[in-house]
Amino acid sequence: MNHPSSAATATVLLLLALLDVAAGGGEDGQKRAAGVYIVIVQPPADGADTVAYHTCILAAALGSEGRAKEALLYSYRAVASGFAAKLTPPELAALQKHPAVLQVRPDQMYHVVDNLN
Repeated sequence: MNHPSSAATATVLLLLALLDVAAGGGEDGQKRAAGVYIVIVQPPADGADTVAYHTCILAAALGSEGRAKEALLYSYRAVASGFAAKLTPPELAALQKHPAVLQVRPDQMYHVVDNLN
């Protein structure tokens, strides 16, 4: 039985790793593919710490409080309960499954156009 040489195996593994990174896979690729999302959630109980509540929701989806604190960019509490977070596609998918999450939208920047002049 013929077995591939260790040099050939190493070359194939290196090529696969390079293709994965080029395609956006792997941890570094996921960081590049991360986007900012606005997440609307059910409001916390009266008197609850809003930031802690939002961090808890993120931690449940992302797997750790540390990662949740890194991802959380801003907490909204005046008009709606929600937050802005920087998430990779797998993190976004996990967060969307959380029962407190009502809506998730990509953050968008709008520009004012002055046509009066």
